[in-house]
Amino acid sequence: MTQLSWRKSSFCQEGEACVHVATTAPGAAVKVAGSADPGEAHLTVSPTAWSTFLQAVKELSAS
Repeated sequence: MTQLSWRKSSFCQEGEACVHVATTAPGAAVKVAGSADPGEAHLTVSPTAWSTFLQAVKELSAS
């Protein structure tokens, strides 16, 4: 099994309420998890879905 390298959101404040993401390879599915235990339970989305989500968040933040 591939070991995932989880990255914490750059918008994370101090504490445990953070989002973590990981990929197994460039262009591979994106794993999204909360900070309690990223390796335990996570959501898997396509790179396209993740990119669309990030774009929507950026647009909402700008308005």
